[in-house]
Amino acid sequence: MTRRRWIADQVSGNRAALTGAHADHLVRVLRARVGQEFDVVANGVVRRGVVVALADSLVDFELGEEIAAEATAIHLTLVLAIFKFDRMEWAIEKCTELGVAGMIPVIARRTDSHLVAASAKRVERWRTIAVQASEQSRRASPPEIADPVKLREAMALPAGLKIVLSEAEEQSQFRDIQPAGEVLLAIGPEGGWTEDELELLQNNGWLSASLGPTILRAETAAIAATAITMSALSR
Repeated sequence: MTRRRWIADQVSGNRAALTGAHADHLVRVLRARVGQEFDVVANGVVRRGVVVALADSLVDFELGEEIAAEATAIHLTLVLAIFKFDRMEWAIEKCTELGVAGMIPVIARRTDSHLVAASAKRVERWRTIAVQASEQSRRASPPEIADPVKLREAMALPAGLKIVLSEAEEQSQFRDIQPAGEVLLAIGPEGGWTEDELELLQNNGWLSASLGPTILRAETAAIAATAITMSALSR
């Protein structure tokens, strides 16, 4: 039987712990007991963990041998223009499950000003969602979610391949691109990128590509493009 995986909140030597609401879920919902075994991610390394103590808002593990984690040939980072928070949270959860290495929330020209003002306070929630989704999908570590930045700051980041999804693109199809190594993938806000943003990205080495003739919501585009990119591993 496949063991559940948890990402430790605290690590010290051969001991690790879950704390707070993270621990409460394991204790109260999943009814953990002393002696039960789980996979525990401790400082980025997956190890066998045995529950040795339970208390309010605390689960203490003794760590055993290391468990080999699968390597990936693609390191995909999403440059995700901020959009409605409920939909963005859904995209973060699903893209984490699909295997993205990181996400950079960006402020685009068409990003709603109220979302911009509130975005800095949402980052910790986004990171919590990413941890929970990583545990669900048995990842060795959650994706790194950066603090929100303006598009100009994100577009200059280095990568072997930089792609911006654009519904205005008529020649290049995303499915025809062969991703490998470090990949940056930019998904626009509700309403899409402006013409000057697309021009600026293209002038900074970003390839423009389309997911097809239909107009997708931002969260759908992020999930679909992530799935297509990660499926390249099985080609």
